[in-house]
Amino acid sequence: MTKAASAAAKDFAAAGVGGVHLAWADNNGIPRSRIVPVAGLAEAATRGVGATSLFAVFDTHDAITYAHPGLATPSGDIRLVPVVERLRRLAGQPALAWAPVRQVGKDGGPWPYCQRTVLEAQVAEGARRGLEFRAGYELEFAVAAAGSADVVANPGHPGPAYSPHALVRLDGFVASLLHDFAANGLRIGQLHAEYGLAQLELSLAATDPVSAADDQLLARQTIHAAAHTHGLVVSFAPMVGLGVAGNGWHLHTSVRRKGRNLLESDETGKPAEQGYLAGLLRDLPALSAITAPSVPSTLRLRPGYFAGAYAFWGVENREAPLRYVPGSPMLGADHANVELKTSDASANPYLALAVVLAAGMAGLEDAAELPEPIGDDPGSWTAEERETRGVRRLPADPAEQDAALLASPRISGVLGEELLGAFRAVRASDAAWAADRTAEEIVAAHLWRY
Repeated sequence: MTKAASAAAKDFAAAGVGGVHLAWADNNGIPRSRIVPVAGLAEAATRGVGATSLFAVFDTHDAITYAHPGLATPSGDIRLVPVVERLRRLAGQPALAWAPVRQVGKDGGPWPYCQRTVLEAQVAEGARRGLEFRAGYELEFAVAAAGSADVVANPGHPGPAYSPHALVRLDGFVASLLHDFAANGLRIGQLHAEYGLAQLELSLAATDPVSAADDQLLARQTIHAAAHTHGLVVSFAPMVGLGVAGNGWHLHTSVRRKGRNLLESDETGKPAEQGYLAGLLRDLPALSAITAPSVPSTLRLRPGYFAGAYAFWGVENREAPLRYVPGSPMLGADHANVELKTSDASANPYLALAVVLAAGMAGLEDAAELPEPIGDDPGSWTAEERETRGVRRLPADPAEQDAALLASPRISGVLGEELLGAFRAVRASDAAWAADRTAEEIVAAHLWRY
């Protein structure tokens, strides 16, 4: 690894690269990084770079909570070790390169708070069971002019939704996105003006889960840099205004055994093996506490906004938090996947994928069965109709999220005792911050966090 890092550093230096972002995401989904000079890359790959262990208990507003006993003092360091095979020169920031990191102890051994390691463990467990996963993100974000504090007051494009005309004033930005994504080794499936105010969406190509989480972080860096170049800012926040559609980061996954996609549909239109999707549905309230964990996340989960407010699944139903996408004659049966819509930028991508895979694997192990799919919006039903169909609202505030997470040992256990404690402490700190603030103040404070 040292040899590869040395070779990369030499190439980067010759190309004018001065430093390398060593990047990770914290328990709020916020990217953090340390830049090392390119000459120090090989040493960083060998010895890591020092950082405080307290990043695990930073809350969304950069306050440090000492409520978790495992990290209850300002003492302690960890090492950030770059994943050299994921090194990329940043096309939109040509003086810089980028690499994700593993967070390890000072002895180089595992550190229980490293989210990437948690995901790697779930992928390894899948391999032990003969399972292979694919994952890909759809990223929604709103655009505004640089210097704007409010997307609603100063939207970056006027709409209409899904219209090519909406993007004309963003032509240079769109061109940079297409160029920079390709140069950074990221494949875009599609890019368009979305339904929300000044909203764009792009989809990343499916890959293995760890690479998908890495790609999500790199995509954010790429988008922010391209926006800056064109005098724009982007908000990935779950909500940019109370009266408009929020930003979801929809997570698509599929699972294979011996090369066969287990989500291929049978003659009933359900997945041939129902357990994976049934496992996600069974643990959906607890999953949402990890995949949409912020206070604005709960504001986003409203019926009628394609956000997935109720716990159910449907076939290509965009109101469903679990949207089953079967294969088709044009795309092939192997295209089948499930989309989790109850997911946004406030989720750590490694933890989000880890708990999704764990829930799916548990469902396969238990041969869990699916209820009948729902093709409607349960938000339009009466409370009695929802009760009859067994459709319940997903957690609607931090206390409900915490209770749902603790009620599912299958999900909380994925994090392990230490990381679960830190995660819960951070969520409690966020909830305390929000307790005496209005919804408008909460949305405004999160607008540029991600």
